[in-house]
Amino acid sequence: MITASEYLRKEIGKEGSPEREKFKEESYAYYLSEILKARRKQLKWSQEELAIKVGKKRPYISRVENGEDLRISNFIQIANVLGLNFELKPA
Repeated sequence: MITASEYLRKEIGKEGSPEREKFKEESYAYYLSEILKARRKQLKWSQEELAIKVGKKRPYISRVENGEDLRISNFIQIANVLGLNFELKPA
């Protein structure tokens, strides 16, 4: 049986490789976007409603929720509108 680490190394690249780093970034963006989307749905808001509250257009919210355009400043702004706290802590 192959481990998850072996699978990632084989399919995406060694730890620290450009391919692996890109995969990590995309995975993290997807994870964060799912948190935002789940909270929006919990509040029973449409993407359009969220867009109005954030001061953006609906297609932008869609891109964010798909992990395609997740700038940290916009992430924090959207999270705040959704009533979510964003906190950085030392590792």
